[in-house]
Amino acid sequence: MELGLHYSWLVIAALITVSLGMRFRFTNPDWSTAVVWVSAVITGILFFACLFAHELAHAMVAKSRGLPIHRITLFLLGGMAQIEREAEDASTEFWVAIAGPAASVAVGFLCFAMAHWFFGWQAWTAPLVPGAAILVWLGYINLLLAAFNLIPGFPMDGGRVLRAIVWWITGNGDKATTIAVRVGQVVGWLFIMWGVFRLFTGFGIGGLWLALIGWFIIQAAAGTLMQTRVKSALGGMKVEDVMWRDCARVDADLDVQSFVSSELMRGQQRCFLVLDRGLVAGLISQADIRKLNRDLWPRTPLRTVMRPLSRVEKVAPEMPLVEALEHMGRDESSELLAVSNGHLQGVITRGAVLQVLQTMSGLKAA
Repeated sequence: MELGLHYSWLVIAALITVSLGMRFRFTNPDWSTAVVWVSAVITGILFFACLFAHELAHAMVAKSRGLPIHRITLFLLGGMAQIEREAEDASTEFWVAIAGPAASVAVGFLCFAMAHWFFGWQAWTAPLVPGAAILVWLGYINLLLAAFNLIPGFPMDGGRVLRAIVWWITGNGDKATTIAVRVGQVVGWLFIMWGVFRLFTGFGIGGLWLALIGWFIIQAAAGTLMQTRVKSALGGMKVEDVMWRDCARVDADLDVQSFVSSELMRGQQRCFLVLDRGLVAGLISQADIRKLNRDLWPRTPLRTVMRPLSRVEKVAPEMPLVEALEHMGRDESSELLAVSNGHLQGVITRGAVLQVLQTMSGLKAA
């Protein structure tokens, strides 16, 4: 399991550190400037660890329920455990969703207990000692993190808990997702309206921050709803139903310029297999060509820019199409090889899936 750090995390880390520094300065005027900012930086770093613990709890429960975890990424508005596939039952959805807030509550109370153990009642009345201030503020921050995540704004943890409850009551996962998404969109708009109100009533960046959170919730909810509709539309279909069986074959020594002119520009083929000494050696697509400077096209053979078969994920032709799409999303790939008994049967591309969805949409509109 990998730990990823999105560059946007630096924004929230800086905001937290600056806010804590200002707060420590206000509540502890006797501290020196060095003590104030060292305490703020230490608290910010420890909050990073607490947020990771929150996401790790999601990941560990998901793994215990049979859901593979690809990585944990920390970004602007917190973190995300990237679970490779959705829960298959309401119980799993509930326990995976509630694990993060529960971990934050546990860490928060642990910080309070440590503050009391090491510094006594002074930690609660006047935390003049930096260590006590750090522990107390970490306690509050973790409890606020848990409370914030339990807001029923799908796909936040609270929204997923709501989805699990509705799923358990109705027995319909897609219906539960739709209801949770709609509630999440309402919550997102409430955040935006409240943020704009605070922005224009003198609260400055705090209101802007609330509006940004609301916008994020709305966009994430809309994306989830789209995914649900796609899965519903593709339900029952398999890789073999949409894979390309007659991919064009091109020689590995053919230069990129000739390939583009003689093959790619025709627009008749959607997938291309690269042959080296008569054997399939890799795949080539528009995405691979775009990575190469145009001036190099005439003197660059396809073997240089193709993706070797060893680097393209392989799936079974009978795999459900929805599961294949999850593989594409996890690896950020646009093609998968359909292999059966060690033999290449075809290639499935995002374009082929989109074509199926467009056809279905056209038939429904007719």
